[in-house]
Amino acid sequence: MTFHDLLVVSSGNMWRMKLRTILTTSGVLIAIAAFVSMLSFGAGNQAYIENEFNKLGLFSTMQVYPKEKENGTDTVPPAKLDNAAIERIAAVPGVNLVYPYDAFSVKVHCNDTTVESKAQALPISATRTKLFSTFVAGSSFSSDSSKQAIISDELMKELGWTSPESAIGKSVTVSVSVSVVDSGLVHILVDNGETIIDRLKRIHFDSLFHSRYRSNLIRTEANEALQRFLNGFLHARETISDTLTICGVREPTRGRRLKIEQVIIPSGTATRFSTGGLGGSPTEIFSAMSSGTLFSNPENTDVKTFSKLTIDFDPKVMYKTLSDSIEAMGFRTFSFAAEFEEIQRAFFYFDLALGVIGLIALVTASLGIVNTMFMSVNERRKEIGILKSLGADEREIRSLFLVESGVIGILGSAAGIAFGWGITRVVSAVAQSYMKDEGITPIDLFALPLWLILIALSIGVVVSLLAGYFPASRAARVDPVAALRNE
Repeated sequence: MTFHDLLVVSSGNMWRMKLRTILTTSGVLIAIAAFVSMLSFGAGNQAYIENEFNKLGLFSTMQVYPKEKENGTDTVPPAKLDNAAIERIAAVPGVNLVYPYDAFSVKVHCNDTTVESKAQALPISATRTKLFSTFVAGSSFSSDSSKQAIISDELMKELGWTSPESAIGKSVTVSVSVSVVDSGLVHILVDNGETIIDRLKRIHFDSLFHSRYRSNLIRTEANEALQRFLNGFLHARETISDTLTICGVREPTRGRRLKIEQVIIPSGTATRFSTGGLGGSPTEIFSAMSSGTLFSNPENTDVKTFSKLTIDFDPKVMYKTLSDSIEAMGFRTFSFAAEFEEIQRAFFYFDLALGVIGLIALVTASLGIVNTMFMSVNERRKEIGILKSLGADEREIRSLFLVESGVIGILGSAAGIAFGWGITRVVSAVAQSYMKDEGITPIDLFALPLWLILIALSIGVVVSLLAGYFPASRAARVDPVAALRNE
């Protein structure tokens, strides 16, 4: 018999046993629907992450950090992330752009609203990379020294604007409070109305010949001088302000490594804020003390160090090669491409676990196919005997029942894929509605890639054929004489 003949005979038998066929096919349908809906969740999340990486250009973005000391065993101090390091890294083949993370605390004032936030200085070349190109309105700066600013969508709402378009062209006043060494030194001389002359009057000069009095005096005066310096340094702060025009509003960027502040200012314009003095954060002050730059001239940018650098490199360059070159300079690197490989590995195990659960349901459904095929063999013994008496061999009889179980697998798998995808559409609609209610940007958590369709269809058919193989082999071994005699 040809395959067409086998298909016609099998279809005819399935049509005669419509209810049994529908119930058996429904088992495969439900199993494949569960398999598809679960794996489509993993595929959807992976596709979303990959799209976000592509949208932000993270596959060609790398971050550089100072090398950490290993329990004080390093005798050589770690390399500094300064302007000299930027020049060295920029010279590495494949590097398109290197820029530092240069952030400071600011107050943004507009009309009667003042918001405390953080600003970030960036060159115009950095704002044209994918990482900073997610504008909802407006565009980048006109130059590195322009009196312009890019703000986030969140800050825009805090300042009272309802739409990104309404914020473009508006002016805001950005102010920074800085600590200067001069204020600390002045407070050493005069603090709370007490001058250095007043303090000298308290000293018993005739007791200076006694070592105990002298050492106590030195410790006391040193502690008080340090306290007065810090009091003046931290509290007698200067305010530097500038009026900037909003040129762009961008989407908020979330992520542990993607630290993009709410205000972005051209690097040339931000120099006025950063060279006025140190910010008020203890981290910045102690960092300056440990690096020996506390008393350096703020305008000397050669001594300025950064917590991290960001590299935009040629996508054709292997990130591992670039990472090795930079780490050889004494720095640590973090590659988003390497992170994505780890995410893919995690999704593989996640999909594998979901797939196993779906396969268990499919194996359960295969028992229904086995039962149906055995019943079909018992009911069609006379038909098998007649076919064998007409010249059909065991291979053709086996093929007849395998085609029947294969048709059940194909119909059940195809319907299961459609049903499973329909379930994900309903769940996705409910999830997106909830996201909108919570003020979260709606995303589609499910996807149905071609590979998932092919895998689901293949597994459904293969499991059905395996389930039908033993009943088909039993049908092939039926003795035609005994079958016809019994009838």
